[in-house]
Amino acid sequence: MRTPAEMIVGLVLCPCGLLLTLTGTLAPSWRQVSLVPDQPVDVIWEQGIWDICRERQSTHDRLCGQADGLGYFEQVPVRVAQGLMPSSLVVALVGLVVAALGVRCWQPEPRHLVAGVAGLVLLLSGLMSLVPSSWYTQELWALPAPPGSTLTVGYSLVLSYLGSCLEILGGLALTLSFHYCCKERRAPKLPPTPVTETGSGSSRAYNNPWDVLEDEQDGQRWRRSPPCDSDL
Repeated sequence: MRTPAEMIVGLVLCPCGLLLTLTGTLAPSWRQVSLVPDQPVDVIWEQGIWDICRERQSTHDRLCGQADGLGYFEQVPVRVAQGLMPSSLVVALVGLVVAALGVRCWQPEPRHLVAGVAGLVLLLSGLMSLVPSSWYTQELWALPAPPGSTLTVGYSLVLSYLGSCLEILGGLALTLSFHYCCKERRAPKLPPTPVTETGSGSSRAYNNPWDVLEDEQDGQRWRRSPPCDSDL
């Protein structure tokens, strides 16, 4: 049996979403702070959920592990992202393992129920990463920053958004596998083959249109040629 299209879509989108979410979680660029007072004009501060980096664009010098003097990491959106983003990655990995067991391309038929459950798990993973990304975006300009600086969205936040959406779409595609389960339950069951009972034994109701005993009824044919396979 061919792998259904929704399973293929789910197995393509979800790993891509997992990779983007992983990059967005680890890369320290959820927010970029430029035109920082008492700093050169070409200096940019990149703030993530784990680290703060300072980069000078003219020389491309980059130094991470900067001190958090404004209490950035103590803010609730950042703390929530620190908890939900890694949890989303773990749930996504579990969902992909379950999806691989459900699709099982090396088997004659996929396990639709298992694939549907994997879709629900991956859908939950996408929502878990979408919530902190959305909350951080809403509070982007409210988080502590040097006065007079310019705040912009970093690429890590964008990647987290894209990864969350891909996981949600892939999870929804896999949940369509439940449709096959309902189809199998609604399919009419064929009645068993009728059996006719005669005497002490029983035989299936089957009629052979050929007379396989035709050669046995004519005794002279036995002398001319040996019996054929049907006679045996």
